[in-house]
Amino acid sequence: QVQLVESGGGLVQAGGSLRLSCAASGRTSSTYVSGWFRQTPGKERDFVAGISRGGVATLYADSVKGRFTISRDNAKNTVYLLMTSLKPEDTAVYYCATKASSTLVIVRAPEEYDNWGQGTQVTVSS
Repeated sequence: QVQLVESGGGLVQAGGSLRLSCAASGRTSSTYVSGWFRQTPGKERDFVAGISRGGVATLYADSVKGRFTISRDNAKNTVYLLMTSLKPEDTAVYYCATKASSTLVIVRAPEEYDNWGQGTQVTVSS
């Protein structure tokens, strides 16, 4: 079992930046895909970005492409999401998740992921 803890959320003005971190503990290894998702009240959890086990491959939702960057430091068992040019519509609870994988394939469906963090709130004011 992998435990995930997100941090770095907060309140920021539109156009600003935040960096989220997701620290993993427990049965960690680099053989998993990591993803960031976000959810607003009453809506489904949406894929934001994903990164392959070695960090070679990344995938982004169209809505964040060019503004968000996902990265990972396997030595620290931590995945990051750098968010720039933030917009009010980026306001959500952000979750990180992991999926055991032996390939470079990154999936968008949240039901494919095995472990989830508790989430961190990001609020972007206009």
